[in-house]
Amino acid sequence: MRSDPKSEALRKHATLNPHPEQVTDGLFRSQPFFDPRDLVQVKYEMLRRVLVDHQPAGATAAAFGFSRETLYQWRKRFAAEGLAGLLPQPKGPRRAHKLSDEVVAFLLDTQKAEPGLRVAELQQRIAQRFGLTVHPRSIERALTRQRKKG
Repeated sequence: MRSDPKSEALRKHATLNPHPEQVTDGLFRSQPFFDPRDLVQVKYEMLRRVLVDHQPAGATAAAFGFSRETLYQWRKRFAAEGLAGLLPQPKGPRRAHKLSDEVVAFLLDTQKAEPGLRVAELQQRIAQRFGLTVHPRSIERALTRQRKKG
């Protein structure tokens, strides 16, 4: 079964509401402009209902298929970032969390002492010394960042 173009576009941009059936708000059920599949529109309208129409947070969140805590999180992001705060956030770590300053210093010292070491060997040394499994590409990126810093 194929999806319609709007659903595909929403999915591509990670803004497809995974549970549109939980949106029971009247506007989303009676007006074609309001699309329960559009997660950003649902978030915005839910916040508008609370902030502008002064509707109770708990009942409003339930009518839009979310928890009150989720509504408060989006409210905070919306206040800080505007509409962009309602867009999906990137998943996963924000930086090379395994490669702490100590590990990077170890890499630099090891590479300085033994300039001919390959990345796979550096990977093994990190595992032996710190008990960490680090992808070779992460090591390469960390070393490149350090070279750029000087």
